[in-house]
Formats: sequence, C-alpha cells, structure tokens
Amino acid sequence: MSQKILVIGSSNTDMVVKTVDFPLPGQTVLGGKFLMNPGGKGANQAVAASRLGANVRFVTRVGDDIFGQQALEGFRKENLDIEFTGIAKEIASGVALITVAESGENQIVVASGANMDLKPENLSDTIFQDTAFALLQLEIPIETVQYAIQKCKDLDIKVILNPAPATKLDESILNGLYLITPNETETEILTGIRPDSPANLLEAGHTFLKRGVQNVLITLGKEGVFFMNHNLTETIPAQVVQAVDTTAAGDVFNGALITALANGKDFIEACHFANKAAALAVTRMGAQSSAPYIHELN
Repeated sequence: MSQKILVIGSSNTDMVVKTVDFPLPGQTVLGGKFLMNPGGKGANQAVAASRLGANVRFVTRVGDDIFGQQALEGFRKENLDIEFTGIAKEIASGVALITVAESGENQIVVASGANMDLKPENLSDTIFQDTAFALLQLEIPIETVQYAIQKCKDLDIKVILNPAPATKLDESILNGLYLITPNETETEILTGIRPDSPANLLEAGHTFLKRGVQNVLITLGKEGVFFMNHNLTETIPAQVVQAVDTTAAGDVFNGALITALANGKDFIEACHFANKAAALAVTRMGAQSSAPYIHELN
C-alpha cells in the first residue's frame, strides 16, 4: 500500500517558446509555437507523483494573482492535498521563461516570486504528520529546505533531495539525508568532480557518502542513472526515445522515483520505473502537462 508523500517546493507558470536554434547574446530570432503551462520543480514533481498513483501533500506558496489562482485550481484537479499551501498577498506568483530548441534541449530563466516567501514559519508541525517520504528541491529559500529536512530527520521521514538548481549545501543538510538525486552538472557543483567517466562517477558517489548521504542517484540523461550506497553500485540504462522537450524530465523522474519507493519498490526497481516515466515525458511538450499517468506505464 502506498505511503503518503510530502512534497515541499516551488510553483511557477511556464511561458514556453519553441524555436529552431537558441539566440546568441544580443540576437533576436523568430520563434514558433507559444505555450503557457503550469510548472515549478516542486509542483512538477508533486503532479508527476500524483498521476502515478501517489497520495501527495504539496506545500508551496503562490501570489494573489491570476497565475496563483490557476495554479491552485490545477492542483485540486490533480488530486493534491494543498491544505497547507499559502498565498502571498503582495508578491507575484513565480514564472519561468523557457526556450525550447528543435533538438528538444531547453534554456530556462525563473522569476521566483512567491516561492521565496515560503519560510520555515509557514511549515507547521501538522504538515509533517502521517508522511513516510518527503521530496524537496532548491527553488525555495535554502533556510526553508534546511528546516524541512531537519524536521523530517527528527521524525524519521525519509527525505529525497533533488538539488536543483544546484548550490553549495551545508553539511547539516547532507548528513543523514536518505537520498540525493543530482544530475551531472549539479554533481560537479556539489562535489567538484565532473562525472564524465565511470571512475569519476564512483569518486563523486563516494564523496556524497562520506558527507553522510545514505544513498546517491546521479541522473545521466540519455545514459540512464548511476546509483550507489555502501552496499551497491549500479548503472540503470535509460529508455531510448526521440526527445521533443526535456523541460521536466528530471522532475517526472523524481516524482516517479518517490512514488515507487513509497510503494515498497527497491532502488533498482524504482529507477527502472522512473526512467520509463521520464522517457515518456520527454516525448511531449510542457512541464506538468508532460507527466504520464500510471495506466500509460503498464
């Protein structure tokens, strides 16, 4: 039986333009299709988990504007528990400006808005009740992330940290962390090691373990994922697909991963499940809109 998942993180509205190639600095290019979609790493991961059958409590903060209203309406439609999501009266909702090239790669600029108003004092003890797993990212204030992680550790809630966008992290955040899920760029920022070879992947994994992380999962894009703990080291291959838009691939992966773990799957089974979900997501445009439903993975 699936255990309740707590996701604490960001909510944004994504404004997406498709183009053949990215513009160079100072250059204007004529783009193609324009899309406006719900996004934000926290919201993307919460929605992905919910669509895959998880029981999700999502805690975020939105502005008192049309974007915030649309976000809340969307969360309800996705069956998220948003009882503890707050509204910032004088701060705009978060937005992201996204350019998607013909290759499927993307460039993203985020205006955080109300996400940076999610403070530790907004996280009451009740939020953490009845949850077995928690998932966090770094698009909210770092002091809020630190507070939430420590609270989870105190309550024996298994914490997964997706350290994106990457920044240097205090040792107190990493020590005792159940699982960290950086991509290659984030791994290099956090460890100083570029994970571009099997030897470097091992070295980066050992670096995380030495800092107190219990389990390490480094996502490698089309190469799959590298998993490591004190008992196991394994690379799980990705599924081969034609990518259309990679915007929320990592978010769908994390949402699927925590869903599988909450359902009692082991790490390798969970990685296979998450790879399958992420592979399907990159064949579609958008962030939350690209997240698959559980019936699509059966």
